[in-house]
Amino acid sequence: MSLDRLINILVTITLIEMMVLIGLRVTFAEIVATVRDWRLVARAAAANYLFVPLVAIALLIGFDVSPAVAAGFLILAVCPGAPFGPPFAGIARANVPVAVGLMVVLAGSSAILSPLLLRLLLPWVSGGEVPSVDLIGMVGALFLTQLLPLLLGLVVRHWRPRLAERLLSPFELVSKILSLSVAGLILATQFRMLSEIRIRGFVGMLVLLAATLAIGWLAGGPGRDRRKTMALTTALRNVGVGLVIVTGNFAGTPAVSAALAYGIVEVAGALLLALWWGRRETMPGLSGRPTTTSRN
Repeated sequence: MSLDRLINILVTITLIEMMVLIGLRVTFAEIVATVRDWRLVARAAAANYLFVPLVAIALLIGFDVSPAVAAGFLILAVCPGAPFGPPFAGIARANVPVAVGLMVVLAGSSAILSPLLLRLLLPWVSGGEVPSVDLIGMVGALFLTQLLPLLLGLVVRHWRPRLAERLLSPFELVSKILSLSVAGLILATQFRMLSEIRIRGFVGMLVLLAATLAIGWLAGGPGRDRRKTMALTTALRNVGVGLVIVTGNFAGTPAVSAALAYGIVEVAGALLLALWWGRRETMPGLSGRPTTTSRN
């Protein structure tokens, strides 16, 4: 078995396990509450499926990125719904229930919309040539590795809540082990390519991260908590889904390194911002919330 094939299998197993874990954590009531807020869902869809991909394309063209590397970045740009959204929202003291609902809605819809967007937008960063992408196979793979595991977790949570609670700890442990294994294996095999990224490349990634945060913040609507939630949800692209696509269609190319590199930057950057926001909320006078004073 080739190393690329091993990475693809491990990434796929990791994504399936993470989607089941997401389902075990979420109730149908939380999803329904988010879906009912159609304005919020519409803003999230526009931010994640329209504005983020367009900004990514503009930056890739502006930085004159090679087609293979551009494909890696674009894949992540069209893959929202990262499982890090809710825990990062908790760290930032934002709206966790909304983060959970948005994560499920975006992760579920991306199984269909991400491959379609990728097929539509890849020619913009590949010199007009459409790279060989198995669109039907990609949709089918994401349906099997993302939607079905998510539904399985949701069903267990709904019908067997006690079982879901018992499964959470072992699934979280397995998720951490698999995630570290995937990251370590890809880093080991792609280290040379990653080390060749120039300062200009990291500047471009930071600009893209700042742009996605700004898009999410503006799309959050009224309320600081919702703005923080939408900003983090929009900035955190779904690295698991992205790696399934990139290792399945662009194995052995710089696209894998590009997707991994930006995945590291986005998670690290969003985490630092969440920590800063959370710290501000605990410091009187810095949270932006009205404070009360006692009078003698």
